[in-house]
Amino acid sequence: MKTLTLWTPGLVEYGKAWDAQKQIHALRREGKIGDTLILLEHPHVYTIGRHGDRSNILFDEEMLREKGISVYHIDRGGDVTYHGPGQLVGYPIFHYKNLGFSTRRFVHSIEEVVIITLARFGLTAKRDPLYPGVWVGLNKICAIGLRVIDGVSMHGFALNLRTDPAYFGGIIACGIQNRGVTSMEKEIEKQGNPLPDQKTVISELTTTFKKVYGFHRIQSFSDTSSVPGLS
Repeated sequence: MKTLTLWTPGLVEYGKAWDAQKQIHALRREGKIGDTLILLEHPHVYTIGRHGDRSNILFDEEMLREKGISVYHIDRGGDVTYHGPGQLVGYPIFHYKNLGFSTRRFVHSIEEVVIITLARFGLTAKRDPLYPGVWVGLNKICAIGLRVIDGVSMHGFALNLRTDPAYFGGIIACGIQNRGVTSMEKEIEKQGNPLPDQKTVISELTTTFKKVYGFHRIQSFSDTSSVPGLS
């Protein structure tokens, strides 16, 4: 029976979560654990991908300190992105080769999960042929950036639920000029509806992961002591 392990440890400092990712990724590569999805939030942080440009962070060091924003250079694809409270960050640590996916198809499948989930809340989202991620019009609602080693993925996606736009103002998001950023809250409020709580979004998202990747069951943990690197 194909099982997805889901960990929802809450708000976790980025460096601590990155260490946990690396430990879980190593265990998955060794076949000691199954496919694992981490869903969490981070305190304010800008991350720069391995081909990213530091100049795409517009805030100077004083402003970064004033706003309490950490900066990490990391090993995913993509450029600069923001993580913070009100954003649901997902790290699918999947042996996607075993699932029958190419790298491109795997990226598209993550986009598909997000697009289907947003549709369940009445939002029409799409892919963009030029840029990875999920978009509502010309505004990105979900960023995607991955690294793959031995057919096992790490890093993942960041879905904006209720994010403070001021923090996106400190970067050129993903290094893309002339595009904006949006959130579920902003788009749903245009329809006169309130944003569902995070637990509801997580439930819909994990149900869609289960369907898209053909998992038979989900085993869920929220206790951080259950997550390697977070205890």
